[in-house]
Amino acid sequence: MKAHPSPMIRMARGLALLCFTITAATLLPSCASNTGSQGKPPVAGTTLQPTLYEWHGATDASGPTKVRIALNEQKAYIYKGDQQAGWTYLASGRGGFQTPQGTYRISEKKEQKNSSKYGIIVDSEGNVVDGEATLGVDRIPPGCRFVGASMPYWMRLTGNGIGMHAGNIPNPGYPASHGCIRLPRGMAATLYDVVDVGTVVTISGTAPRS
Repeated sequence: MKAHPSPMIRMARGLALLCFTITAATLLPSCASNTGSQGKPPVAGTTLQPTLYEWHGATDASGPTKVRIALNEQKAYIYKGDQQAGWTYLASGRGGFQTPQGTYRISEKKEQKNSSKYGIIVDSEGNVVDGEATLGVDRIPPGCRFVGASMPYWMRLTGNGIGMHAGNIPNPGYPASHGCIRLPRGMAATLYDVVDVGTVVTISGTAPRS
């Protein structure tokens, strides 16, 4: 005859099964939550920012470095000899401040430079009074001073202040500057390292309306 477990044993088994069920119910949602957070889809309505530049260097190429700027694309292409070493979005001069077309040679390099014409006006405590000021045009109130816009990795192209430098690209594909060629900071630093005074820069095309 098959022996039946005592009431105490049946109670112990029942309690063990109940504890297992509660524990499993507690753990399973936790595992599902971790998986869901790692595989979370993009929020509806968001847009991905475009890649601003690519650089692969063309280290096996020979010949001089050259820069070709296409204003219609708002892009620059960098070559080592005949081999493309990289490309970048840029922001050229907006309406009324068009970047001039032509072929130029870099005539000056300066790792940190400030504009002598465009910048901001601040008070004695450093608070911005005018966030987009032109020296000699906008009035500087008493006790205030003009601070030229920062232009890191400056590479001069013309005698009247046009050059390439690091700066904001607010809307890739469209002009935004006072005439200079703004580059993403990472690319500006790279380009600054590979060009020399005398490097040829060609600017062509017509910039789109900003």
